[in-house]
Amino acid sequence: MKKLLLPVICLITALLTSCQFSENIYINEDGSGSMTFSVDASELMAMAGDKLSEGEEETVIDSTIVFKDFLEEKKDSIATLSTEDQEKLKALENFKMHMVMNSETKNMNFDLSTDFKNADELQDMFKAMNSVSNLQGQGGVQESDSSNPLSTMGNSKSSELNYSYKGGVFKRTAKIIDEELHQQAMDSLSEMAMMFGASKYKLNYHFPRPIKSVSNDQAMFSEDRKSFALEFDFIEALKKPELLNVEVVLED
Repeated sequence: MKKLLLPVICLITALLTSCQFSENIYINEDGSGSMTFSVDASELMAMAGDKLSEGEEETVIDSTIVFKDFLEEKKDSIATLSTEDQEKLKALENFKMHMVMNSETKNMNFDLSTDFKNADELQDMFKAMNSVSNLQGQGGVQESDSSNPLSTMGNSKSSELNYSYKGGVFKRTAKIIDEELHQQAMDSLSEMAMMFGASKYKLNYHFPRPIKSVSNDQAMFSEDRKSFALEFDFIEALKKPELLNVEVVLED
């Protein structure tokens, strides 16, 4: 498992440039569901695949990590970590990570997924992403890297993100809670802005009933109106997280 985890974690850093990000949520009638955060770096793979696989005839990875199993396997070494690091790793327990990389087909994708009992649990996805991207080889969790865009999303120190689903109404609400810290994070990303210039952040939401209305008039609906998609400039979404706020009202 360690041999599997380390190369996958190392590749996440490469995935954070020239990528397309998507937040995929499936809501059931009782409010339970699943969420997958996806990163498509196939464009990067097409441009730099030869360098990424330099020295090898072909690089092929198709791996799934079930963090519950990984934490159980490494429980003895994890027990030697600080309480804070143990808590961060514990937060990954209900997540799965899937990584696909193929230098021949120029395919490169990363998914982090989890099931939830109610939408209020969804904000934990971004805390988990921070923990995954900040994992150290020996199993600890380093401090969040401000140059890592995942550290600016749902970060409790600078911004807040909440989800809710009640009475047929779904809400995604983000807001900046510390302007100074948020600006510091944005300043640290300024030199990387060109790398993310073509990157998009997409919301793909799916519901058990047809949608009556969506607060953002740019939403693109599926034929049965049970799903919609919204696309944003990735850098703008980081700078102004409230741009992604949305309220969805379902039909009775």
